[in-house]
Amino acid sequence: MRPQALRQHRAANRRALSLPFGRWHARLLRLTRGRVAARWFGAPVLVLETVGRRTGARRATPVLYLRDGDAYVVLAANAGSDRTPAWWLNLRDAGEGAVLLGGRRVAVRPRLAEGAERDRLWAAFCDMYAMAEDYARLTDRPLPLVVLEPA
Repeated sequence: MRPQALRQHRAANRRALSLPFGRWHARLLRLTRGRVAARWFGAPVLVLETVGRRTGARRATPVLYLRDGDAYVVLAANAGSDRTPAWWLNLRDAGEGAVLLGGRRVAVRPRLAEGAERDRLWAAFCDMYAMAEDYARLTDRPLPLVVLEPA
């Protein structure tokens, strides 16, 4: 287990720390059009826009991503927390969202990767960001691998 994975896991379980940092990171990415803070431990980061399922408020969350053709693949890991990330619940319920990347905004529709596709994408995601394997070990919750396809 990598020490930084454990630190991120502990921080994710302290919402008072993780929420303000995520908001700051998303704001920085938007303001600089992805020129600053566009990588997290070597992995690329995009801003995912969703609408709150209870509040209806627009939410912007930085998430790691993997490109797969025209699609963006994201992992709803929440650093291995037992709590499912709110962005995934919002995106799942709304059935649509948007990706902000390098000053471009792309409307997307989510779907879960399953079967052989999930196996292939999981291996590629772990090659890109090895801590994903640690996150999977830290929780009993299945970690959704979400494919964001341009709408």
